[in-house]
Amino acid sequence: MKLTNEQGEELKIYRVWDRPSRIFHWVNLFLVVSLIFVGLLMLFRKDLGINALEAKIKLKELHVIIGYLFASNLIFRILWGFIGSHFALFSHNIPSLKAIKEYKSALDRGENPQYIGHNPMGKLAVMVIMLVLVVLLTTGLFRAGTDIYYPPFGGTISEYIAQDGVDAASIKPYDETGVDKAKLDEIKPYKSIAGKIHLYGAYFLILLIFIHVIAVIYAERKYQAGIISAMFSGKKWIVGKAKDSET
Repeated sequence: MKLTNEQGEELKIYRVWDRPSRIFHWVNLFLVVSLIFVGLLMLFRKDLGINALEAKIKLKELHVIIGYLFASNLIFRILWGFIGSHFALFSHNIPSLKAIKEYKSALDRGENPQYIGHNPMGKLAVMVIMLVLVVLLTTGLFRAGTDIYYPPFGGTISEYIAQDGVDAASIKPYDETGVDKAKLDEIKPYKSIAGKIHLYGAYFLILLIFIHVIAVIYAERKYQAGIISAMFSGKKWIVGKAKDSET
């Protein structure tokens, strides 16, 4: 039995997003939203009446714990980008300025090229989002180490700032007891830079997510149906000749 659309055109089914890629996508979305929510609580805690130091530390600990899950998921996706299936590979999703220009020219001519994987604009968007996620990951782990002495940098930081003869494990967040203040002052500029990059990176990510959602919905309705459903089922139904085939 042939599948057809409302116009009677034959639809061909393509397997595109494998299960690991789909799981990463939805887990990443959940964790990023969770991190943004907790991050906003930390940022506006005083306006919300959360003034206790203990509450501040607990919020940071929660943010870091969710961050570890986010990091694990992202690292898995990076590895999968080298060993996964065809459409999951980074080598297949490198954005090309030439391909973007050709795609835009085709749309301007009234053509509607269909892609099994991401279209050229989609590849660019995904690459930018991935880079921002990596920046947030690295700066977040650094701040976790300087703020509340969590791994992987916390042990090194606490040992560095501990006074001679003081057990580094006894150093507590936001407590200068046993801390060499001169060494603490040396770290503060790097901590501040990482914090600003992390904060504005998060704002940029929120903007990217908003643009991504709008662009996907627009592309789904105007150019290629099935983009959203494919991230659930792993399959795309395409009319006519499709680009980005595995062959």
